[in-house]
Amino acid sequence: MTSRIPRDSRLRLVRPRPLAAAPRAVNQRRPRRPAPRPPEGTPAPAELAGLARTGLAGPVRVARWADTALGPGSAGATADGKATLSAATAERAAADLGLSTAQVRADWDTARLAGLVEVHGDSARPGWRLRAWDRDDSAVLRGWVALFDAWSLASPEPEEQEPAAVAEVVSAMPQVLSFLQLSAGPVPVEQLLDLLQQRVTELRTERCEVPYEPGIAHPALPGARQSPESGPARPAADAPNPADPGADPDFASVGDTPLAPLLDWALRALVFVGALTYGDGQATLTPLGSWAVWVKLEQICVAAQSPAGNIEQAAEDMLRGCAQLRPNAARAEYRAWLAARPVGNAVTELIHAARGEDALLRGLAFEALRVVGAPAEPDVHAVVDEPALRPYALLWLAEHDGVDPEDAHEVLTREEATWLWVDTAAAVADHGESPMLVRHLESAVQPTVPQLLDEVRAVGHPRTVQVLVALAAAHPDPALAKAVRRAAFQVHTGG
Repeated sequence: MTSRIPRDSRLRLVRPRPLAAAPRAVNQRRPRRPAPRPPEGTPAPAELAGLARTGLAGPVRVARWADTALGPGSAGATADGKATLSAATAERAAADLGLSTAQVRADWDTARLAGLVEVHGDSARPGWRLRAWDRDDSAVLRGWVALFDAWSLASPEPEEQEPAAVAEVVSAMPQVLSFLQLSAGPVPVEQLLDLLQQRVTELRTERCEVPYEPGIAHPALPGARQSPESGPARPAADAPNPADPGADPDFASVGDTPLAPLLDWALRALVFVGALTYGDGQATLTPLGSWAVWVKLEQICVAAQSPAGNIEQAAEDMLRGCAQLRPNAARAEYRAWLAARPVGNAVTELIHAARGEDALLRGLAFEALRVVGAPAEPDVHAVVDEPALRPYALLWLAEHDGVDPEDAHEVLTREEATWLWVDTAAAVADHGESPMLVRHLESAVQPTVPQLLDEVRAVGHPRTVQVLVALAAAHPDPALAKAVRRAAFQVHTGG
């Protein structure tokens, strides 16, 4: 009996669905760690969000004015393509809101750092956090933490100081903040200066810039190893006190750079973002600041205790370790890894890892960049024109702008979606199992295998041949496997 069903019906794809990030090579169930409780006395999330809303009321007001008066995507909001508010817009906002132009500019910059407003060239639009500000406490807290992470950008750095010295102090401040959080109360500035000097000296010693000599304060306590997960080093009992008349003159400076003015700048910048109070020779974390530092310390501790232990790894090695984790566990590792280093350096490392040959790391790098959020936006924009990263960057930007992840694939052209399908298939072929590669067919945007093969051949991905050969070897359907092998041979021979 002869069937009238077309012989190529088995080559039809079913259930097309949006492209997903590169799948994890192994899904392993691990025992869940109980959710940690914040220190006693920490306000509830709703109360913390209320404090953040109060502290950011000015920036929210300016952002909402821009949304109403200028409209989303309005041109002319910025003057130089670098998010500097134009003079005309600042004067108009000042007149409408009854503020000075200086206050409008300050609130605008703060709104930008908190992700309340997004600037693209000469146009600005409200961020998703502004839309959710009144109803979503988590969006408010994430916005405040983004501002907290960018504290060094919120206040102009001292012009008379060397940029390298400023960078060292910025790198050392997480340990100072950790000490403040663990102290749970006012801390004398002299003690913070002591700790800052130790940490900066340690940073320079690690780079072999400052030799250990008699008369120069040692960067760490004897026998103690300082690292992000071990917490801040407490000042040595016999360390010179800058307040004492006989204090070592080199103690309050490293090399030729005085640290006291830089500490003062850092503390005042943290006051500006609402992380601490500073006066009468003492500094104290605010409830918001104490909570944010505790969250970051907890993330570091989780990573240090995890089987992967990626806290001290370079980005590429960290991503390889996270490839073995379930999504939630991987995101926890990303957060801890990010909390242990300056966000700018972390984003640069992740972008570099994404440029490598391993497609799995490319997908995971952009997953980690999703955890970074707004601070990564300029770097992601900068790679949109790189063919290997463009589809990932476009999806990241769409989701960052508030597009539902299930619909984000619609921002890709047919060619970009096909390129991403091949790249994801390469990750599966390298790190996954055959059934995963077969299931990956369902995510193609093309309705049939012949159409998919035609467009895969045309897209020019460097791994096309390897992907098609692996798919042909994995697929149980002889007719489909033959068609895929033929396509692989044609690509290999230039046909």
